[in-house]
Amino acid sequence: MMIYQEVKVRTLFDTSFITACMIEAHPMHERALPWFQQAKENQFELIVASHTIAELYAVLTAAATVPRISPQVAQKLIHENIETVAGIMSLTPKEYLLTIKQISETEIRGDRIFYAITAKIAEKAQVERLMTLNSTDYKRIGFLEPKNLFVP
Repeated sequence: MMIYQEVKVRTLFDTSFITACMIEAHPMHERALPWFQQAKENQFELIVASHTIAELYAVLTAAATVPRISPQVAQKLIHENIETVAGIMSLTPKEYLLTIKQISETEIRGDRIFYAITAKIAEKAQVERLMTLNSTDYKRIGFLEPKNLFVP
């Protein structure tokens, strides 16, 4: 008798995607929210890059929402919707330095380093999907297979 264990699809949400899930006024909220609800229902394994948490806090506390999102509410949202739902992954210092070396060889500058780091974490976590609203930026850095990028 064979016992089959269900293997869940590993999915990484980047900052742009999580922001759309959490901010109702975001133009992509309606399209992103069902994915977030599925993650909370454990229909797939959710992965979040550790630096995404800091980016999300910055976005939430700076967003021009009415009412404004306080630092305390932002922390609570992150705890309830990320910390308790997702696996949080990071690069090691050596992996960070290697990523910076690789991206420096491509002449890519500025904040695109965060796309490179997220892509490397997606690769490290062996995710099947990276949910983003910024697929063009990931394609520019070339660290991810386009088949792994999903835009709702």
